[in-house]
Amino acid sequence: MRRRTFLTRSLAASFALQCGTSSSAHADDRDKVKELTEHLNPKIQHAREVALSILKPTPQQLEHGLRLHAESVVFDAYGFSPRAAIDGDALAAEIQAGASEIEIADLREDMAMTRYVTNDAEQQEYREAWRASGVTCIFQNAGQEGQDPLRLIKRLARYTFVTDILRDFVSKAAIPDDIVDAKQQSRHCLYLTGNGVPLTQQWVSVPDELRYLRVFYQLGIRMMHLTYQRRNMIGDGSGETANAGLSDFGRAAIAEMNRVGVIPDCAHSGWRTSLESAQVSQKPVVASHSTCAALDSNPHARSKPDNVIRTIADSGGYIGICCVPKFLRGTGDISMLLNHLDHVIKRFGVDHVAIGTDKAYRSQNSSAEEAKLPRSRRRRDHFRSLWPNDEFQTTQRMTNSIAWTNWPLLTVGLVQRGHSDEDIRKIIGGNVLRVAREALNST
Repeated sequence: MRRRTFLTRSLAASFALQCGTSSSAHADDRDKVKELTEHLNPKIQHAREVALSILKPTPQQLEHGLRLHAESVVFDAYGFSPRAAIDGDALAAEIQAGASEIEIADLREDMAMTRYVTNDAEQQEYREAWRASGVTCIFQNAGQEGQDPLRLIKRLARYTFVTDILRDFVSKAAIPDDIVDAKQQSRHCLYLTGNGVPLTQQWVSVPDELRYLRVFYQLGIRMMHLTYQRRNMIGDGSGETANAGLSDFGRAAIAEMNRVGVIPDCAHSGWRTSLESAQVSQKPVVASHSTCAALDSNPHARSKPDNVIRTIADSGGYIGICCVPKFLRGTGDISMLLNHLDHVIKRFGVDHVAIGTDKAYRSQNSSAEEAKLPRSRRRRDHFRSLWPNDEFQTTQRMTNSIAWTNWPLLTVGLVQRGHSDEDIRKIIGGNVLRVAREALNST
């Protein structure tokens, strides 16, 4: 039986078990679930079918999971708002006119992150992806990887623009209560994170060097990467072969983040830097989008070993399990993601795990628009993104099974694994909300 048929029939059968009631409450529940399952575009539908072929839930499990997902505050611990297709003609014209690589990269990113504001077809894609996901809020990457304030402010500007113009559909959350309000009003929102601590790099004094941290907090940033792949003045990144840990300046940076109300995120930090960050912080530290090193004999550099996860949990924080097959290892699919969640729950408790997808939905129109561009020349790898060698082979089946729009099936999978409704609500959003609140509380 085709997965699409299975999904439709399973839902019909499960609703038929509801004692024949036609109360308004049950009608409302059915409407909420329909938002997640009906009128899906072909790309979203295909990803659903792939995930269902792996999970194989019973009708009761499917209905229970979808209903729970529809009712809950779902907070992606780190991710990306659905991406628009570029305007291939406009970008090709800029390339032909001799635009620099920086100009082209900025224009490409701006189109992907904002074009759904002005283009009707892309806005339809954007809205459909949000609806299918059932996600209330994304801890949105709103800072390009690095520490230069001018570099970091670009994505922050783009998502401020989006949430200003589309505020009736997706707004910027300034405090956690805004996220709860968005759920109650059937809207969506973004809670903003930066991919680095903004530094002037003038090194006049420690307070002077950290003064932009508060400025970015005032602009809406609520979480910051301590490092990216490489070493910086705070500590070692996850891509470094060395494992030197947190610097003295890094300790001062975390103290200032605690004071201001910004969550320290060690997702891209080396293992020792992650450990020491959680040890010195007076408020919760998180690894917002990572995996568990213990589940593979050759773990990815972006994973965290159990002693690091334990220290993060002891700080009151959580590890967000991501939807990247290469990081998950093993089968690299939705089942493996659930294995990582179960590992954290069993070893460290349900209060210390979340799902940080590190993924975005990409418009169905993207391939056609990309085909309009001239072939680009080979470029050197970016310094910030250098990885250790890794032979893991990602397949399309893996990627489709954990597509961002398959968020509802992550909840279904947790139901299958026997977790209680209360625990599932923590995993899919409650733990992130808790830490967001604790970060803003005065010391």
